[in-house]
Amino acid sequence: MIYLDNSSTTRQYDQVTDLMADIARNHFGNPSSLHELGFDGSEILRKAASQLGSCFPTGGKVVITSCGTESDNMALMSGTRKLRRRGNKIIITAVEHPAVIQTAMRLREDGWDVAEIGVDKNGVADLDQLRDELDESTVLVSMMTVNNETGAIQPVKDACAMTRAFAEKHGQKILFHTDAVQAFGKIDLRREDFDLISISGHKFHGPKGIGALYIKKGIDIPPFITGGGQERGLRSGTENVPGIAGMGLAAEMSCGELEENNKKLSELNEYLYNGLSTEIKDIRLNGPSVTGTTLDEPGRRCPSVLNISFEGVRGEVILHTLEQDQIFVSTGSACHSNNAGDSHVLTAMGRSHKEIEGAVRYSFSHFNTIQEMDVVIRKTAEAVERFRRLGSFR
Repeated sequence: MIYLDNSSTTRQYDQVTDLMADIARNHFGNPSSLHELGFDGSEILRKAASQLGSCFPTGGKVVITSCGTESDNMALMSGTRKLRRRGNKIIITAVEHPAVIQTAMRLREDGWDVAEIGVDKNGVADLDQLRDELDESTVLVSMMTVNNETGAIQPVKDACAMTRAFAEKHGQKILFHTDAVQAFGKIDLRREDFDLISISGHKFHGPKGIGALYIKKGIDIPPFITGGGQERGLRSGTENVPGIAGMGLAAEMSCGELEENNKKLSELNEYLYNGLSTEIKDIRLNGPSVTGTTLDEPGRRCPSVLNISFEGVRGEVILHTLEQDQIFVSTGSACHSNNAGDSHVLTAMGRSHKEIEGAVRYSFSHFNTIQEMDVVIRKTAEAVERFRRLGSFR
């Protein structure tokens, strides 16, 4: 099996799976209970909080959620509720994950003014549009760190600085949120200054069904889920102790090997792109042409993602053909694949309908090898040649 759909989900680290199984068997107490089993659970949560906290800027708090989608919802819904008496405008980009876009649309139904800024042909957000949209009614800006379909590293540092400068000039508060679901474990976030950061455990070799929202020190937002007061009263509900512990360990392992893993991902990404470009004519890269691994390099492509359109062939046909050889890729975001219509990300980038239909996303982890890429290049080339010859658009 060659697994190249890591932007959809990653394989758990074996150590994570082993840890979760041990906790489920032997440390199953409710961490709110006052007996020994409860104390064991609370100690496990404290350790996981420390592991997660070390991957974020110092001094903030990390609130556990059920997934990246909930983290995005919490950031937008609780953030706007906090500042609703001061203004009624939020700003997002056209290429955000549906968890942000659809939450923004719900806020629009409730009377909020939602501004959506565009992107260039590489899928990178237009900061001039952000500057034009910022006004005294703005209370929140949300811009993803790395795009989940193209890997484009967004200019989040500059966008955050621009938002801060505008807010300070006008003596007001504007929250800056970034969806870092595709960036966490690949890009170092520890020295950044964002107010709210969303992550999801299963994107960095942790378990599914667990995520987190980082909240910067000094930022106070109202509860998202009320009840028993867990998670500092911001997200009530009995904690998923095995899942939280697994995410904490996965975070520690992923963030502790950033440089080494990114070097390997870059080699894999560039090797596959060069091989496909050499072996197959009439292809188009969707996203920046140069890879990068820091937020000081906006407009580059995170090495975990490679999105290519193959002229004259449907991406879905390539996907299922590769699947027959146990090669697993994607035609775009897993959260979008069940919906009819073209990718909103590629549409915002100006791609045609046929280019979008012919798009395939390859996404990598450090478990992949160069030898696997040789197989993928050969099998993709065979599939494209075969279906171009047959005429897959007939």
